[in-house]
Amino acid sequence: QLQFVESGGDLVQPGGSLRLSCAASGVTPNYPNIGWFRQAPGKEREGVGCITCCGGPTIYEDSVRGRFSISRDDAKNTVYLHLNSLKPEDTAIYYCVETRAVQGRCRLEPLGSWGQGTQVTVSP
Repeated sequence: QLQFVESGGDLVQPGGSLRLSCAASGVTPNYPNIGWFRQAPGKEREGVGCITCCGGPTIYEDSVRGRFSISRDDAKNTVYLHLNSLKPEDTAIYYCVETRAVQGRCRLEPLGSWGQGTQVTVSP
């Protein structure tokens, strides 16, 4: 069963940057589509972006487009979320999970189970 472990969360000042990692383990499908989600205190979990397998496109939600980016290193079974120009409203627990894809594009529709996530706090 595919499992993910997120890491890299930290306390950072507004305008700062972080790189989150999502390491896959278990029975790994060939290059799955991976999405990043986040859940802020008192709010529902929301999608951030996803990366399509096999060199396909990345998709971002409007709130993070231009500030966040997703990359992957399939040799290491790891997907990264690069967070730049962080804002206090980016404070949340960040999760990665396998997602669906339609017509060669990933979608922010999670498959499988959630990991523990990694905490990102943006504060002066």
